[in-house]
Amino acid sequence: MTPTRRALATTLALTAALATAPSTAQAADTPQHPWYFDTLRVEEMWQHATGEGITVAVIDTGVDPTLPELQGQVLDGTDLVSDAPHGHTDAQGHGTDMAALIAGEGRGEGIQGLAPGTSILPIRVAGEVNFFNDSDRIGEAIQHAVDSGAQIINISMSGTVSEQNIAPMIEMAARHDVLIFAGAGNNGTTNNVPTAPASLPGVIGVGAVASNGERSPYSTYGPQVSIAAPGDDTPSRCGNFSGPACIREEGGTSSATALASASAALIWSQHPDWTKNQVLRVMLNTAERPDDQRRDDYTGYGIVRPDRVVIDGEGDPGDPDSPPIFRDWEAGLVPPVTPEPTPETTPDDSAEPAPGPEADAAATSENSGSLPWILGGTAAVLVVAVTGWVLYRRRV
Repeated sequence: MTPTRRALATTLALTAALATAPSTAQAADTPQHPWYFDTLRVEEMWQHATGEGITVAVIDTGVDPTLPELQGQVLDGTDLVSDAPHGHTDAQGHGTDMAALIAGEGRGEGIQGLAPGTSILPIRVAGEVNFFNDSDRIGEAIQHAVDSGAQIINISMSGTVSEQNIAPMIEMAARHDVLIFAGAGNNGTTNNVPTAPASLPGVIGVGAVASNGERSPYSTYGPQVSIAAPGDDTPSRCGNFSGPACIREEGGTSSATALASASAALIWSQHPDWTKNQVLRVMLNTAERPDDQRRDDYTGYGIVRPDRVVIDGEGDPGDPDSPPIFRDWEAGLVPPVTPEPTPETTPDDSAEPAPGPEADAAATSENSGSLPWILGGTAAVLVVAVTGWVLYRRRV
């Protein structure tokens, strides 16, 4: 990479101040060193944590473990589409791309993942087409992930479902201290309709951003977005998905979700005694956003910055039993995930709350009207009949 391009990639700090930065295409490097590696100080992070000891379940089209970058990274998993004894069939390549973004080791012409020490549990729920109409399969996939010991579940897909088909499995995951990340969707420039599972309580909705720190226009926005991650100029297998990796201009919220899951894996591997609440809390409190900005519907609490936790030691994990979001939802479950989630501090009504998820619960801003929907499960959620799941794959 030329000095000019390296300087550009290094200085992209993922803040709103960079709204006028050059085109994202100029920021991309290679599948072995994508632009966000400089921003997140990835090679320095790996001196402290690589995701070792953490299992991420990839609920998707399956994962091909024969690619050089994934050899030795992929567990057996399961196939809920066919009778195969494992989740290693992937006719589309989407699930394999997501696994590589998380845990790829960049061998040969492959993809370098953000957390290469992570183990991937492949759970195949979709076949050769971009749609499937069995939401019970997603619930079964979540249950298999929890039963198999995954700490993190990555769902880089979304659609419309009946909440009742998967809500019990999401509740089960919460009780077993499992984080679920799901793509917010890629219909931000069309109807911008919230889609499940990102729209459901207990699931962390992920939006996509470009290298200038701005939301990618296609990224679906709304109260379901809790955090954001790079979605543009991300590595992917190209052509027939067995050829050399390339940089995909629009990876979509699929890629962003994988990178959010990988960020959580890095943090959790460094702090294996933390609970899901603590991992999520430091992710939200260290996310990149302007100092004077609280949560918004476009990038949630901000853009993932695991390096601030892993390298700099930033972020207070707080009460292990108190969720930073979904607090009312967890308390309202029967039985509740935790008996009585307690506030981390006793706020002074006259004081200005500090930035962060807990502060946002007390803040009033133009974007905070829908925030209680995220913090509590008593508000309305999207419940629609099964009409098919949309696998979000931005291909150009």
